[in-house]
Amino acid sequence: MPSVVGLLEQHELAARRRVDGLREEADRIQAELAMAEREWSEWTIARERVGAVLSAPGSDSAGVATDVPEGVVTGAEVEASAPLVVTARSQVPMWREGLTQTALSVDYQRILAAIDDRIRLGQGPLTCQEMAAVFGLDVVPAKVEGLRSKAKRLVSRGWLAEPAPSRPRAGSRSRGA
Repeated sequence: MPSVVGLLEQHELAARRRVDGLREEADRIQAELAMAEREWSEWTIARERVGAVLSAPGSDSAGVATDVPEGVVTGAEVEASAPLVVTARSQVPMWREGLTQTALSVDYQRILAAIDDRIRLGQGPLTCQEMAAVFGLDVVPAKVEGLRSKAKRLVSRGWLAEPAPSRPRAGSRSRGA
């Protein structure tokens, strides 16, 4: 006959696993919502800018600007520039100037925030085991390896530097908030 404490531990473990699963799903949905809101905002801005250009006094009947001042970015130049938005298939884009942490999913943003906090407090690099404890995860190999994999992905894409194995730290470049 199983002990009462053992049964309670089994139920607690099942409940914790369900909470972890739901948190992961909520983080995924929040990241997807943020991307959709960003896309919506970009389409709104594009529509407003096109409307402003078409109604500008210096444009001809077709809406084409007749005289473009020096230093003004034209539509062709805007189309040629790389977008600063994460596509649905790219969870961790390569870091580049002007790209902020909001381009990352919530999990990756949490990792960057934890490392930035640690550096700001002058405590040096953060191990993946310490990161698991900070996030309230069980410090078990599966959870630690999941965090290590995400941190390595951030390192390989230029968001973080890794001075020693498994000790990611904030990169030398400015990432923006």
